[in-house]
Amino acid sequence: MSILINKDTKVITQGITGKTGRFHTHMCREYANGKEAFVAGVHPKKAGENFEGVPIFGTVKEAKAKTGATVSVIYVPPPSAAAAIWEAVDADLDLVICITEGIPVRDMLELRNRMRDANKKTLLLGPNCPGVITPDELKIGIMPGHISRKGRVGVVSRSGTLTYEAVAQLTELGLGQSSAVGTGGDPINGLKHIDVLKLFNDDPDTDAVVMIGEIGGPDEVNAARWAKDNMKKPIIGFIAGVTAPAGKRMGHAGALISGGADTADAKLAVMEECGIRTTRDPSEMGKLLKSVL
Repeated sequence: MSILINKDTKVITQGITGKTGRFHTHMCREYANGKEAFVAGVHPKKAGENFEGVPIFGTVKEAKAKTGATVSVIYVPPPSAAAAIWEAVDADLDLVICITEGIPVRDMLELRNRMRDANKKTLLLGPNCPGVITPDELKIGIMPGHISRKGRVGVVSRSGTLTYEAVAQLTELGLGQSSAVGTGGDPINGLKHIDVLKLFNDDPDTDAVVMIGEIGGPDEVNAARWAKDNMKKPIIGFIAGVTAPAGKRMGHAGALISGGADTADAKLAVMEECGIRTTRDPSEMGKLLKSVL
């Protein structure tokens, strides 16, 4: 078992012919079951061509119909990325993973409203996220595969680099991961911490979870409050940005303290109240997780 993806998942790359799309599709195909998993690319002007033997189609709907793919990963440049997400959603894929950073907030607002109004079943991960990995089975996105190890700890994070940090620590301690998920740092995105916690809670192969957040927005607090009443597995938490000044945007577009509840201290306090063990030192995430098992 795993969450969101496994070795049998069939994947489409939107933007497969661009520099980033080419590089990361190649890297994902080199990892575990990637060569069998990445079955199609999409580029409206390059249909009929191929990338490393992967056929390129003109539309997502055609790629899905010809290959049976259920997941798409998007490396389309920011001005066109929201339209690319909608194309995948409109094709009724199960999951769309958008790596693109810098999509205009208004584009994402319109897209979110459109997805809600159309009542689409497609899950969106990202944008501005590193993707998802199920160790020894499949990775989709930009996460480094060599630091991962099969295990029973779930990782969910808004930060890409802190995802890798937690994964590397768990691997070094011999614990490994069931799946690692980067939700992305934009103010308007798809899956939240709470959504991924629900998936880990229902996954029989996940025993505990590392939840990594950052300043700005209510996601971590909402997840903590849900976990207090519903989570059957231990969670440890870390919030980046303890020293960040209020009103200053830090790194991610979503990392902006707008009120008292958005600060790292406030989030850590709520998480502790909800029974989540936390650390203020990112180098201690793995050790803290091991202590609650």
